[in-house]
Amino acid sequence: MISLQSCDDREVWDSYVLDQGGHPLQLWGWGEVKATHGWQVERLFGVDMDKQPIGGAQILIRQLPWPLRALVYIPRGPVAPPETAPDLLEAVASYARSRYGAVAVSIEPDWKELPQLLGANWSPSDNTILIPRTLILDLTKSEDELLGAMAKKTRQYIRKSGAEEGIALRQIKARNELEQCLEIYHHTAARAGFALHDDQYYLDIFDQLGEASPIFAAFYKGEPVAFVWLAISSETAFELYGGMNDKGQELRANYALKWYAITKMQEWGIEWYDMNGLLNDGVSTFKQSFADHEDRLVGTYDRPLSPLYWLWTKALPLGKKLIRAIKRR
Repeated sequence: MISLQSCDDREVWDSYVLDQGGHPLQLWGWGEVKATHGWQVERLFGVDMDKQPIGGAQILIRQLPWPLRALVYIPRGPVAPPETAPDLLEAVASYARSRYGAVAVSIEPDWKELPQLLGANWSPSDNTILIPRTLILDLTKSEDELLGAMAKKTRQYIRKSGAEEGIALRQIKARNELEQCLEIYHHTAARAGFALHDDQYYLDIFDQLGEASPIFAAFYKGEPVAFVWLAISSETAFELYGGMNDKGQELRANYALKWYAITKMQEWGIEWYDMNGLLNDGVSTFKQSFADHEDRLVGTYDRPLSPLYWLWTKALPLGKKLIRAIKRR
């Protein structure tokens, strides 16, 4: 039997996530960011009869219009091995129903296949927040192996942009440099036509995740022209954001910069570099040039908890509008 214990100690929680090789979106700081921007957050340990943890889940709770009440969401979790994850998730589902009156628990785990014991209570959902089609580099491979899997032009652009006079690649530490990167991000979003959060959201990530969210930038003559922003745990680097201005595009600085970030993660002992989603767009084409494969995670699975679940998924336009709003957060 599994029971749940709420955790209110950041050090205890993060130590568990890191020790178990959990995803960076399960770290305490990510939950704090979401809690400041429209969600509630709770961290739950599943414990056995001996009170030993067998898994954990940082759950995000989103209030929904009556009569739906709430949605409980677990981004890239739970943090549990395949043999205990199903029981942990069932315990979380029972808790979500009784504590929050949730219409469903929605999970987007960091899995390439489902545990056999997950059961028929969980079903695929089209209400996706994190894109399951992605590209994950195995950083236990050598640099030569990683380079060999790239497109020929990508290797050429890495060498050329990395050798460009005046370009320097380094990690960003100062807040004023972060603000310069956010200016680049605004430029990138306007050029590509996608929506952004307000700047405070990104500043909160910088503050709350700290060393678990490194930002690397390409500087040209002392000014940033491109950046890539990661969230990292003990095993996984996950790309959050990136962009470049016109000068960065002219210099193709993003090629040398991404390779710099990849090799830095290798140096830091990270095993997996997840480029966070592939769509049919130019950004995805750029990502795909860094490997000769794609990866597909299991996607979004829901555990319906209310007879009104059908309303959430099928019949209520507001539900679809809300999902789109969630995607922008």
